[in-house]
Amino acid sequence: MATTYKDMLAAAHAAVPKVTAAEAAALVDKVGALIVDVRDGTEVAASGKAKGAVAVPRGSLESRADPDSPNHNAAFRKDRPVILYCAGGGRAALAGKTLRDMGFSDVRNLGGFKDWVAGGGAVEPG
Repeated sequence: MATTYKDMLAAAHAAVPKVTAAEAAALVDKVGALIVDVRDGTEVAASGKAKGAVAVPRGSLESRADPDSPNHNAAFRKDRPVILYCAGGGRAALAGKTLRDMGFSDVRNLGGFKDWVAGGGAVEPG
């Protein structure tokens, strides 16, 4: 039987713990966690992004996270926590599962950008 989107999302949510905006901010302050915005560039440009977040569209994540890729972004390190968000949390969960599959051990799902804003997180232009 083929895997459905619902199945994939359930597996991603099971593998990637949720984190609140306050918990995410504390991880950034205390241990230098990386916040990653996996929304498309037009979404980031329209609303801004979490202050200090790296904007990497979901479709480019693997090439940015893999140190052997010519497109690697050095901010992705397996020795630091990674916190992901998107518009509603689904893409962030799937992206988190992908990073877990790539060997990143501490990956969290912040949910949506709206959750960051509602939690009082600082925002900067996209």
